[in-house]
Parts: sequence; C-alpha cells; structure tokens
Amino acid sequence: MDDTEENLDVFRDEVAHFVREHLPEDLRQTVRGGRQPSRDQMLRWHAELARVGWLVPHWAPEWGGQGWSARRLLAFDEVMCLNDAPELNSVTFDMIGPVLARYGTPAQQAAYLPAIASGGQWWCQGYSEPNAGSDLAALRTRAVREGDDYVVTGSKIWTSYAQYADMMFCLVRTDTEVRPQAGISFLLVDMRSPGISVRPIRGIHGWDVFCEVFLDGVRVPVDQRVGQENAGWGIAKSLLEFERLKLARIGENKRRRQRALRAAFRLGVHDTPAFRQRFAALQCRLLALEAMALGFIDRVQAGETIGPEVSMLKMRGSRLVQLWEELIVDTIGTEALCQSSDAMVPGGRGDFAEAASSCRFLTRGYTIAGGSTEVQHNVLARHLLGGRA
Repeated sequence: MDDTEENLDVFRDEVAHFVREHLPEDLRQTVRGGRQPSRDQMLRWHAELARVGWLVPHWAPEWGGQGWSARRLLAFDEVMCLNDAPELNSVTFDMIGPVLARYGTPAQQAAYLPAIASGGQWWCQGYSEPNAGSDLAALRTRAVREGDDYVVTGSKIWTSYAQYADMMFCLVRTDTEVRPQAGISFLLVDMRSPGISVRPIRGIHGWDVFCEVFLDGVRVPVDQRVGQENAGWGIAKSLLEFERLKLARIGENKRRRQRALRAAFRLGVHDTPAFRQRFAALQCRLLALEAMALGFIDRVQAGETIGPEVSMLKMRGSRLVQLWEELIVDTIGTEALCQSSDAMVPGGRGDFAEAASSCRFLTRGYTIAGGSTEVQHNVLARHLLGGRA
C-alpha cells in the first residue's frame, strides 16, 4: 500500500466523506458537545465501520483487517476525530485483538477475533486492583486450578466501561511462591459468569467511566488462558506496546484544538493576546508531539522493535490533552462550570459549554491511566539512562 503524502491526502478526503455521510447524527452531536456516548450509539457506529472494513483496519486481513500501516492508521484516526466521530474502545480493538492474534490459540482466535471485528463484542481490561495500580505486579486476585477450570477470587478497579463489556482479559495470580512478576497468568473471562458483579464509579465529571469488578469464585476454563501458566506478565508487557503508540492521542489533541478555536471564535476572544499566546504554545507542543510520533512510526514500519522510550508519546500526549481542556474551560469562563444547560444564562455559551468542565475532569485521569506519568519517568530513567539516572 502506497502511503505517500499525496495518496494519504486522497485517503483523508475519502474518510471525511464517509464520516459526514454515515456517522449517526445523534452520535455526532453527542461527541461535538463533549458528552458521553451510550453503548448503543457506539455499537451502531461499530457496525457502520465494520461494514466497510474500517473497524480494525490495522489487523491482518486473515482476521478481518486491511493490513494498514501505522502511518495510514494515524491519518484515519485524525480525520475521524476532526469530523466528530467518537474515540473507539482501544481495549477491544487495539489491545486484546492484537494480543490474541499473536499469542492466542487457534480456538481462541476463531472464537473471538471475528466477533470483535464485526463490532458486536465489547472487552474490558482487568489489570488494576486496590493497592496494585502503577505497581501492577502487586496484584492479588487469585486463580486456583481445579480440574479443567481456574477458580478466580478477587477484585479489579478502574476497569473502563466494564458495565458495557461482554468479556474481560484479566491478570491473575496463579503462583504465590515465586517473584511477583513470575506468578501471573492471563485469562479471558466471560462477564456473564456466575460470581461476577460490576459496580460503576461515578466520577467528578458526572460520567460512569470506571468500574469496580468483583470476582467471587468465578470459574474460568483453563482453555481460556492465553499463553502458558505464570507467563502472563510478558503478555501484559507486549500489550502495552500496542497501547503506547496510540496513547500519543494525536487525533484527540487535534479534536481539542478544534474545540478550543470554536469556543474562542464563538465568544470573540480568538484575537486576544491571552488566547493567542496560550494557543500558540499548545500548537507548538502538538507539532513536536506529531513529529515524535511519526519518528516512532517510521521505526515500526522499518521493522524496528520499539522499547520503553515510546512512553514519551504517552506522557506528552496525555498531558497536552489536559492543557487543551484547560484552555477551553478558561476561554468559556464561569459557564464551563455548569453540568446542565438549565443552569446557564439564556442565550449564553450553551451547546459547547455544558460538558466543558466534565471533559476537563475526565482527562485528569489520562496522566494516570495506561501507566502514570511518574512511573513512566522512572521507566525512562532506568532503561534509557541506566546507571546515570
């Protein structure tokens, strides 16, 4: 596939036309207003993308993908974001899918990859626990082998959209006698299993994004283990390779840049020195982030293995999203504090102010989720600077 810039421009136009024609209007307005899409809205959009082969285009063709390059995928994500399409569930499409394609058994691949590629199956990630977040190796959810099943007992927390999920990929402790990282296994858990309960956590932003998941004697067939017993830590680390390249959030940053401009023009402050100075500073950071991301993409396409230095994308991208949201809130002013249009001044900032504060609060978690910035700084210092850190 020829990914010259000229061809990518043609491709971007094609994607933009598709989104304008096929994105459901109720979902478009939900995203444009910065509100939380429902599961039904997302599944309808998944079906539209799956129909044209664009739901998992970065997967191999044998699993329903298009085999797109990382550069083409980046262009696709940006156009989607800039045309008010929702951010897709990366846990399902960017994390468990590639893991199953690499490590799954033929039976697991046949059972799950077509279902994911069709857009009808939703996954969540059972990693973090109380007292085992950034220090994930401290997890204590226990899986004890009983015949052809594991009996799993414990709890997970910060499990994004677990209330929507059909399946969960879960890290569990299968050996307590070895060092922590060596006693962890990777299981695929049906969320309808007896003994599973889900408790949504209402955030300060007013949305139910995160959940607690409780597992009370949940039976998981041994054939739902990915990889060998006690080899889950290596699989989990490889999964983060898939995640980190996406967590630069280039498209999401450009979406927020667009929202900031929309708010500034709407309120007539786009030409003020205060707005222009902050906007220019963030724009420079975005250009630098994009250049860095393209450098990593070139390395991936050249067949090079990406190491822990890819964490720089996650740290810079997540922080930049927060800075755009702060600019949007400050541009709108006090009405950005409202969570309901009923509380706003008649004829005021209405449609784009209602969710501004919620969006800002939601993105506060971006520098924690996927590996906190503080921990990522330590990872970079340890692996890149070594004894000099």
